[in-house]
Amino acid sequence: MFRQIGLLTPPLIFVAFLLLLLVTLSVPIIKDIFLFRLSAAASSGLLNSSASSSVVFGVFGYCTSGVDVRVAGVNHDTAAECSRRHLGYTFDDNVQTALRVSGLEDKNISKALTGVLALHPIVVALTFVTFLISLFMLRRGANGTSRLPSFIALGVGIFTAVLTTIVFLVDCILVAVVRHKVHQISDGILTLNWGNAVWMSLTAAILLWIANVGALAGVCCGNKRRYNGTTDAEKY
Repeated sequence: MFRQIGLLTPPLIFVAFLLLLLVTLSVPIIKDIFLFRLSAAASSGLLNSSASSSVVFGVFGYCTSGVDVRVAGVNHDTAAECSRRHLGYTFDDNVQTALRVSGLEDKNISKALTGVLALHPIVVALTFVTFLISLFMLRRGANGTSRLPSFIALGVGIFTAVLTTIVFLVDCILVAVVRHKVHQISDGILTLNWGNAVWMSLTAAILLWIANVGALAGVCCGNKRRYNGTTDAEKY
């Protein structure tokens, strides 16, 4: 029974690969997946006016929601726009204009973003390689063993899981640092919300660790299958 757990390794790694791929293809490519959102809102009793805007950040850039201005019960909206797709970005003038703030061009934030986001496509590629290796666990030789491919998948899988866990932890630290700096710079005017991409990375890391348990089962229990005290090789 324990040996059958190894059969779950390839599908678990594939699901983790899909999650990490979606995270990497987040805003501005897939606009519903993002690392964090910065929002700004202001209101005034004068003419019953209010204004709100937000910017969502992903791996390859950001997208603004546009500015929703309401004056005397009449809405005046500006169009949303996204940055060009590239690895690493800064809180440029477009972000500050959209949020109606200044001082977000802090270089420490930009360096942190550039450094951490480069890990995402690396993890995606490594997870796909791990998935391909794990497929050999499903193929048994004449002696009925998958120990060798399980051993290789376990070694590569542990490295992939560790790196994915690091990516998740760094994402958490990144969002926390940005939240703290934004609060200082904007004096509480801006609010930061965690994005779904962070939790998708966490889910992928958990799946990869579970998959490693399956690979370990293949190493420990991928011995020759026995029927009535004889191996398949002896039977045939």
